[in-house]
Amino acid sequence: MTNRTTQVMDRVRRMIADRTLLAGERVPSIRGLAAKMGVSPSTVVEAYDRLVAEGVIRSRPGSGFYVANRAAFTTLRAPATDLERTVDPLWVSRQSLDAAPGVMKPGCGWMPADWMPQTAIRRALRQISRGDDALLTDYGSSRGAQDLRHLLARHCAEEGLPVDPGMVLLTGSGSQTLDLICRLLLRPGDAVLVDDPCYFNFQALLGVLGVRIVSVPFTRDGPDLAAFAEALQLHRPRLYLTNSALHNPTGATLSAQTAHRLLLLAAEWDLTIVEDDTFASLEPDLSPRLAVLDGLQRVIRVGNFSKTLSAAARCGYVIARPELIEALTDLQVATNFGGPSPVAAEIVRITLADGSYRKHIAATRTRLARARRDAREKLEALGIVPWLMPRGGFYLWCQLPEGKDAQSLAQTLLKRGIILAPGNVFSAAGTAGDFLRLNVSQIVPSFYEDLTEALRAKAPNRE
Repeated sequence: MTNRTTQVMDRVRRMIADRTLLAGERVPSIRGLAAKMGVSPSTVVEAYDRLVAEGVIRSRPGSGFYVANRAAFTTLRAPATDLERTVDPLWVSRQSLDAAPGVMKPGCGWMPADWMPQTAIRRALRQISRGDDALLTDYGSSRGAQDLRHLLARHCAEEGLPVDPGMVLLTGSGSQTLDLICRLLLRPGDAVLVDDPCYFNFQALLGVLGVRIVSVPFTRDGPDLAAFAEALQLHRPRLYLTNSALHNPTGATLSAQTAHRLLLLAAEWDLTIVEDDTFASLEPDLSPRLAVLDGLQRVIRVGNFSKTLSAAARCGYVIARPELIEALTDLQVATNFGGPSPVAAEIVRITLADGSYRKHIAATRTRLARARRDAREKLEALGIVPWLMPRGGFYLWCQLPEGKDAQSLAQTLLKRGIILAPGNVFSAAGTAGDFLRLNVSQIVPSFYEDLTEALRAKAPNRE
């Protein structure tokens, strides 16, 4: 693709982003735009063909090109059975969220209830019930509870990231945090870098927002730096979304060398990095953090407690430069009328402040280490090989035996009441068809029997 083709594509995207062109409107004719930009008609043809492939515009034979409706995820469609629906990121999420009691969920993204600190949560609830009436009835403040923001700021200082509580914003959840950041910093047609594979809800959210997803192969030390640099030059992305610690889904950890080079590239190309720290507390010791190394100049830190404390008391956070926090606060008020539930935020604050959370995390790390070792042993006996052994966390990114297809396996086991997360829902490039992400905390002994039978069945193999 030539630079002139890229310029034409960017011109059309800007016209859509600034609402010069609206959904359904006709884009400039090929000859008209070619004359206006001083390029050949063939260059505009190539640019329009690529924009059609990206879903930005659509062709009407004999009529021209029109701005596409980018709300692909919100279009109405006829209900389908679980087995009929395409296995995509939202399929995995809905299967896990809607699972009936007793259904095995080794494909879901959280730990079972009996792995969570229920005693500490109940103690916090009793304390809240004896507190001020306003805590049970009023809206939360625009930035969230001040005491919890102070506590999070102190935790950042302990790991070498000194921040003022004014640089901390509490949100309704980790997903809402990412939505706020993307709404603030992105416009339709902008490019966003993600790892390949990456957390599947990154892709789902970016799809709703109508931006271009550009994926970069992920290695055991972090993103492939050569491919990363090439993507920066070719696509000029606005954001890069990633997990530095216990990467989802691979469990890998960013190396210091890769982190240093990433920050140099970000500075060179004016790239903002969103570092999702959701799983950081499950590490045995801290690995390199982009936010710490960068000092929040180009890095925005986000996180939440749904995976390690309670998904029922959802509370996310974002830590960033003051001017970003100010803008995100306004956006949160406009879209959610304030921060997280005061009750949820207080549950988090109490458990963090009384020491029970640290004890829970320490015990969980030990329990997960045993579960990972046990799962690896049993999976390898079936010819399923973990891509690496993570330093912590509850995910194993596993490659199936040769010729086996993860999507077919997931659909087969769904009939048995078992929910899996096949690899291609994490891969924007569709290169992980023989991988699964398995949650070792959700595996019970009978799972391996069902898995063995499913692998032996004559299910369709990968082409």
